[in-house]
Amino acid sequence: MITTVVFDLDDTLYDEIEYCRSGFASAAEFIANLPKAPPAPDIFDALWRQFTTGSRKNTFNTALDELGIRYNDGLIQELVKVYRDHVPKITLPADSRDVLVELRDKYTLALLTDGFLPAQQLKVKALGIEEYFKCIIYTEQLGRDCWKPSPIGFEKLLKTLNTKAETVAYVADNEKKDFIGPNKLGILTIQIIRPARIHTESAPPFLLSLASASADASRSGGQESRGASARYIVHEIGQLPALLVKI
Repeated sequence: MITTVVFDLDDTLYDEIEYCRSGFASAAEFIANLPKAPPAPDIFDALWRQFTTGSRKNTFNTALDELGIRYNDGLIQELVKVYRDHVPKITLPADSRDVLVELRDKYTLALLTDGFLPAQQLKVKALGIEEYFKCIIYTEQLGRDCWKPSPIGFEKLLKTLNTKAETVAYVADNEKKDFIGPNKLGILTIQIIRPARIHTESAPPFLLSLASASADASRSGGQESRGASARYIVHEIGQLPALLVKI
């Protein structure tokens, strides 16, 4: 019987693309103050164009090249810091808030998230979700080697909540890393496939069709979770309460 529901953060409770947009807007304002730099809206357009067309690991470099702005490694590191430390302009979708409100009366709720600590904490604060969770695990606080797919964060969560793995469900989005650790521990895993999710192999980012969303939750294959796959899949967070009742 499931008594505890643990959520991932990015692309699970909200669309991470909105955080990216907010971060690049802050970076654009910073760049606009450099000598001979173009206006911030033009800089944002260049950053967003590079990011959305695939230059994810070197967005700042390629955008500055496009804009004809000279830079060095020091400036790139400053921009990365601006991006990570900015106060994000993001909001929790209504369907996510509705689900959290519904589930907190029936289950113990927790949050487990990877990522750079200040950025993840600022996201949680901006979304206004602390009140829903009995426990929040920022794996960065445990050490970089404790980021998923490591099971260490989940072991810490089980110990903190004094609960057993078989009573816990973990809801997340990224099949590459999110489910490996909890699957090893015997935690039930549920993948949510948000239409605008960033991490996907099945379609270009931001172009997944809402029409493809299934009306019902489905098994990802087999009777037990194995490897990187989640045991169940949902296409809308609103499907989660009904699924939890069934399993």
